[in-house]
Amino acid sequence: MVRSTGNLTGLPWIAAMAFFMQALDATILNTALPAIAQSLHRSPLAMQSTIISYSLTVAMLIPVSGWLADRCGTRKVFISAVTLFALGSLACALSQSLCLLVISRVVQGIGGAMMMPVARLTLLKAYPRNELLPILNFVTMPGLLGPVLGPVLGGFFVTYATWHWIFLINIPIALVGIFFARKYMPDFTVPKRKFDLLGFLLFSGSIVAISTGVELLGEEQISLGTALVTIVLGLLLLAFYIKHAFRYATPLINLSMFRIRTFSVGIAGNVASRLGTGCIPFLIPLLLQVAFGYSAIFAGFIMIATAVGAVLAKSTVTPLLRRQGYRRTLVGISMIIGLLIMSFALQSNQRSILWLLPPLFLIGMAMSTQFTSMNTITLADLTDEYASGGNSVLAVTQQLAISLGVSVSAAVLRFWQGYSSSTQWQFQATFTTMGIVTIIAGCIFLLLMKKDGENLIKRPARKR
Repeated sequence: MVRSTGNLTGLPWIAAMAFFMQALDATILNTALPAIAQSLHRSPLAMQSTIISYSLTVAMLIPVSGWLADRCGTRKVFISAVTLFALGSLACALSQSLCLLVISRVVQGIGGAMMMPVARLTLLKAYPRNELLPILNFVTMPGLLGPVLGPVLGGFFVTYATWHWIFLINIPIALVGIFFARKYMPDFTVPKRKFDLLGFLLFSGSIVAISTGVELLGEEQISLGTALVTIVLGLLLLAFYIKHAFRYATPLINLSMFRIRTFSVGIAGNVASRLGTGCIPFLIPLLLQVAFGYSAIFAGFIMIATAVGAVLAKSTVTPLLRRQGYRRTLVGISMIIGLLIMSFALQSNQRSILWLLPPLFLIGMAMSTQFTSMNTITLADLTDEYASGGNSVLAVTQQLAISLGVSVSAAVLRFWQGYSSSTQWQFQATFTTMGIVTIIAGCIFLLLMKKDGENLIKRPARKR
């Protein structure tokens, strides 16, 4: 690996900026869809293509981000990605038709697919493992804030400005990111390897099919059979990729990295545990609006309690991991998150809305701890040989998990609708179910050993 030395002071801030932009963009559009539909003279139901086009582009292109960064250099690819994301954002704001908006979202998605994975890959290569935990802890915070602030900002811009600002807000952030990337970001490369085109088509095709199938699970207009067939198609493509990867000399994703226990457990835990945490930004605003009759902007603002909890937990994650270790922390925090999700079932019209604030604050703290712990243990034992591929797999997993949490909770809510006409009861049953699922999912982390992650939580040697 070729390392470009330099001042790394601003590197975590650059990665945090990328994470924030990507996480914010994934949710800010949701509350603005009706306003955009009215402006473009289309039905709000037709606007889902603007969300799907972005998420599918990101899912399809994430696997190639590691190969591109290794071949062309992390700094070059990152700056190109942020530039594309900004240009796509500008094109979205200027779009005069749904077709142009969808095309612009695809351009955004191309940039978004490489932005965060390449930034995290640079961190992985720039810092020794015992310095990586506080760095990734810092970078994770904007990713937690984005999904919470997205609906709030979306509602604010639609109410007090125009929908165009939900895209224009990305441009100044991107320009700052490009400026600092040119100054602080190293340009790591590795010896060139042949691009695995067949592997890319199989792996990306499987991710797109699985993502689409998972999203269809939560759609009332789509039958369960159609969603399951799409997921099965994705799993078949993934099986074909696995067969191909074992035969190809330089596969897109080297499957031998799954022999590393911490990586395998971390990936499995990311998928399973995010079922619970992913349902919170979806179910809570829906509960407040549909069951309790609050406005969309109020439902968005109440979620700020989660963001505050996530920020305040930043300083406690590293000491907690050093004291308890990764195994006990991840198992325990997953149990706590499950219980907090179940506590939302106690909320009713008869209780003050203020009762929601303490569990939302606590779940923000717990999610911050869980995400940082999961991401760092997943990357803990990856060598330079597996860094690009492992980072791409983690990014794909996180992209899938965003859809998975929403879609599964939507499917569970739809299931309970068949047992009672009471909207409040349906939400109570859904929160209870998702809490139980989260507790069960946390048992995956029992596969970790007590010593796992020790290389991450060692205190860095003091420089004399």
